[in-house]
Amino acid sequence: MDYRELGRTGLEVSRIGLGCGNFGGVGSAPGLFGQGETEEEAFALMDAAWAAGITFFDTAASYGGGRSERWVGRWRADRGEPVLLSSKVFWSVSGDPEDRGLSRDRILREVEGTLERLGVERLDLYLTHEPDSETPIEETLRALDELVRAGKVRAIGASNLDRVQLEEALETSERLGLARFGWVQNEFSLLQREANGVLPVCEREGLGFTPFSPLAGGWLTGKYRRGEGYPEGSRMTLRPGPYEALASDETFDALEAFEAAAARRGVEPATLAIAWVLSDPRVTALVVGPRNPRQLDSALAGLALRLSPAERDELAELFA
Repeated sequence: MDYRELGRTGLEVSRIGLGCGNFGGVGSAPGLFGQGETEEEAFALMDAAWAAGITFFDTAASYGGGRSERWVGRWRADRGEPVLLSSKVFWSVSGDPEDRGLSRDRILREVEGTLERLGVERLDLYLTHEPDSETPIEETLRALDELVRAGKVRAIGASNLDRVQLEEALETSERLGLARFGWVQNEFSLLQREANGVLPVCEREGLGFTPFSPLAGGWLTGKYRRGEGYPEGSRMTLRPGPYEALASDETFDALEAFEAAAARRGVEPATLAIAWVLSDPRVTALVVGPRNPRQLDSALAGLALRLSPAERDELAELFA
C-alpha cells in the first residue's frame, strides 16, 4: 500500500480508502435501508481492507440509515485498529426528506449522532455530503469551525460540489479566519472525467482530492454488456438513476475497446480503471466500495499498475 498526506491537513491516508456506502443499504437511499451488505459481510470487508494496509474508512451518517456508521464503530471497537474515520453530513439518517441540509444547528446536532454511532470522541475527517443552497456557506463553515476548535473534528472537506462553490467556500474561510476545506471528494472516473471542475482549484490551493466511484457504478468492470440485462443485485438494478444515461451504443463501443486494452495488459477492466485514476498526480487517494474481498483485490491490483501520461490519454480518448 502507498500513503500520501491529505492536502495540508497533516493527516496521512492510504491511496485506497474503503467506501462503506453499501453497509446496511445502498448509499443514502431510504428505500434501500436494510439492504446491501450484512454486518457480517461488512466486518469481512473491513478485515480484508485493514490487512491490505487500507488506513481510512469512508462512511456517512445517512448510509444505510445509520447502519454503516454503527457497524464501522463496532468493528473498530472490536478489532482495536486505529483507522482514520471519515464521515459526512447532509442527508437524513431516518430517511426523512425534510431533515437535511447544512445549517449550524443541524450540523452540531448531527455530528453528535455520528460520534455516538462510531464510538469516538473525535472524528478524523468530516465532509459536507452535498452543497446546501438554502444555507449560506458562511453559516456552514462557522459551524464546522466550531467543531474543529472544540476538538470534535480534526479536518473538514466537501463532497459533490463544483468549482464555483469550492472557490466561494475557500474565500469565505480565508476572509473570516475559519477552518477551511482541506480536500474534495467528487466522482471521478474514465466515464466522469471533469470532477465538476474542482481539480484545478485543488491543485492551486494545495487541497487533497479523494474521488469516489472510480468504476462508474460498475460500468468499468465489464459486468454490463450490450444487449444483456443487468446482473441481479448490481447498482443498475438497485439504484440506476445516476448512470442511466450511460446505456448507449456509444458507451458500449468504448467499454468493449477498454476491455480489450485491459486484456492486452493481462488485467481486469476494474484494475485498469483504478490505475487510470491513481495515475493522475492530482489524486491523493480514491474511495472504492467493493461488495466482497475479491472485488477489493481488483482495486488493490490497480496500485501496482503504473500508467504513463500518454497511456492515460489513450485510455481517456476511448471515451471521448
